[in-house]
Amino acid sequence: MRPLLSWAGWRAVLARTYSPGPSAGYRGASGAQGYVRNPPVGTCDLQGELDRFGGISVRLARLDALDRLDAAAFQKGLQAAVQQWRSEGRTAVWLHIPILQSRFIAPAASLGFCFHHAESDSSTLTLWLGEGPSRLPGYASHQVGVAGAVFDESTRKILVVQDRNKLKNMWKFPGGLSEPGEDIGDTAVREVFEETGIKSEFRSLLSIRQQHTNPGAFGKSDMYIICRLKPYSFTIKFCQHECLRCEWMDLNDLAKTENTTPITSRVARLLLYGYREGFDKIDLTVEELPAVHTGLFYKLYHKELPDNYKTMKGID
Repeated sequence: MRPLLSWAGWRAVLARTYSPGPSAGYRGASGAQGYVRNPPVGTCDLQGELDRFGGISVRLARLDALDRLDAAAFQKGLQAAVQQWRSEGRTAVWLHIPILQSRFIAPAASLGFCFHHAESDSSTLTLWLGEGPSRLPGYASHQVGVAGAVFDESTRKILVVQDRNKLKNMWKFPGGLSEPGEDIGDTAVREVFEETGIKSEFRSLLSIRQQHTNPGAFGKSDMYIICRLKPYSFTIKFCQHECLRCEWMDLNDLAKTENTTPITSRVARLLLYGYREGFDKIDLTVEELPAVHTGLFYKLYHKELPDNYKTMKGID
């Protein structure tokens, strides 16, 4: 086994730490463009990246010889770095620690760092350096679940399932949690296919439920979104591991049955209203629009807007 690094060795490693160029959009305390540079002799060697809010991000995965770093030396180097950043007027430190280097969490915590969040292969700790209580944003406060109400207008049938591992089996729409970076409609289509074998297409957003301190969301808030989908296949091949039953049910029957969840019953009645009076009365349609950040886009859901109001042509 290679020996752990001494404080002198630790300083040598830190001196070789990744040092990026100018950080676009960041303005330092003096108003000059902020950037990361090699510090003068005698100051702390631990490098980080400036963000546009005046904070510092330190990614330990970019350091050399992490497997040989001594925890005590790391604490001493981090303490010196924090003092340097505080004197420079930095607002906060974001410390990203790979899971295999978790031994550095305790030394950081002893300096006041707190957990912000964790991913499958790393954890992120923060230290507020600004005045007053921390103004750092919390991590994601909601999980997003999406269900697909697959409705066949030609037969007035709606696709429903009963979950296998529930104490009380009630009819509901197939669905599940949205994956990171996945659009709502894509989640609904994917979950429906995985649970029932039915292929479908996103048509609109029907409802959004918000619930706080949800036990199924680790005590966090939960958003549950139901989409209207159009079927493109009709032969059910449901997942035996997830579903106890799956069938095409008459929409009127689903709207009247007591053997369903309250939200399923309400959305079934909403669909029945849209089927009879026009889906334009219940649909929230989607449009992709450019975001304020260059090269990025977002999806906006709202009631259908006439083209002349989108362009404001001919509108006084």
